[in-house]
Amino acid sequence: MSQAVAQIRIKNLRLRTYIGFNEEEKKNRQDIVVNALIEYPAQNACQTDDVANAVNYKTICKAMIAHVETNRFLLLESLTEQLLDICLKPDQVTFADVEVDKPHALRFADSVSFRLAKHKS
Repeated sequence: MSQAVAQIRIKNLRLRTYIGFNEEEKKNRQDIVVNALIEYPAQNACQTDDVANAVNYKTICKAMIAHVETNRFLLLESLTEQLLDICLKPDQVTFADVEVDKPHALRFADSVSFRLAKHKS
């Protein structure tokens, strides 16, 4: 019997942080939007209905919020990688994909985004 793989999606987590390297960006918080996909083998969680066998997405989300709100970032790339590492931290997680959007970063675009994905080794 094949093992079920769960996909947890955190959609459109809207946060504010200092991001960018221009003087204006360093002085004012900006909106960012985080989307994350987290995968783990869910067979035990599905069969037992026991929270101990599941990945706690609330804990991951709170860690991402705290990280974004208490730090400053020059690049979307570094922020995205740090959030990806938070998503990969629980032992059960086998894969994560994180995309961070910076709305209004370009005059004629809705947003600019950066995305990273990683399998846990």
